[in-house]
Amino acid sequence: MALVVAAFYKFVSLPDFAQKQNPLLAHCQEQGIKGTILLAAEGINGTIAGSRQGIDSVLALLRLDPRLSDLKPKESYTDSYPFNRLKVRLKQEIVTLGMPEVNPNQEVGTYVNPQDWNALISDPEVLVIDTRNDYEVDIGTFQGAQNPQTDTFREFPDYVHHHLDPNQHKKVALFCTGGIRCEKASSLMLSQGFQEVYHLKGGILKYLEEIPTAESLWQGECFVFDQRIAVTHGLESGTYDFCRSCGHPISASDKTTPQYQEGISCPYCFAHLTPEKKARQQEKQRQLRLREQ
Repeated sequence: MALVVAAFYKFVSLPDFAQKQNPLLAHCQEQGIKGTILLAAEGINGTIAGSRQGIDSVLALLRLDPRLSDLKPKESYTDSYPFNRLKVRLKQEIVTLGMPEVNPNQEVGTYVNPQDWNALISDPEVLVIDTRNDYEVDIGTFQGAQNPQTDTFREFPDYVHHHLDPNQHKKVALFCTGGIRCEKASSLMLSQGFQEVYHLKGGILKYLEEIPTAESLWQGECFVFDQRIAVTHGLESGTYDFCRSCGHPISASDKTTPQYQEGISCPYCFAHLTPEKKARQQEKQRQLRLREQ
């Protein structure tokens, strides 16, 4: 039986968010759910996996709160759990920008449906920006998109400050994996004087789900934060693995390089591998093989 993977978020004022943690955790456990749900005063953000009945039950519980009644998940399917355990966590932000004054509940950019996205990013007057981190952009992005080369989303405000100008960049189009980072990124840019800020509704995942391959302007695969590593058009599982030492996605060709040792190093972390870390990773690999045996 295929498992359902449901990704959802909503920016909404939840001053009582801490009171939701234990009842939600207990209900998810009863339904055999795995994954992560984040709760904060600014809203909710989660990706969970389970049976059709279990996912529907959790979503129904969340929608009992009138503030979450219109929660709309993006769903895909998998044959095995892409998460090892369940976490329901309380956070300062449901996506960490590090600027609490940026509030998507007050102001966000203009949503663009996947069917209208190609026309927008093909406009030469539009600056297209991938708001994701560098290692995500490495394995796939939209044609012509700018890579801010950030290691974390916290660095995005510095990128805007040093590289973008509201007087020069009149039209900006943002995109990210599921749409949540663009909510904050667009709110940030509007607060700093940018006039026309657009963002892809539902993110890359919705685009890959709805836009046929023949019409797509997406190049490569889309990194996801679970054991699938990446997905392609139709939200099919991609071809990437991940380095157990640094977490970077790695391709089949990466595994053929001299820098790759399973569970110990890859081309992206080999240069930073200290003797101490190499010893730790070798021990982890030994323990893993023992468990597999």
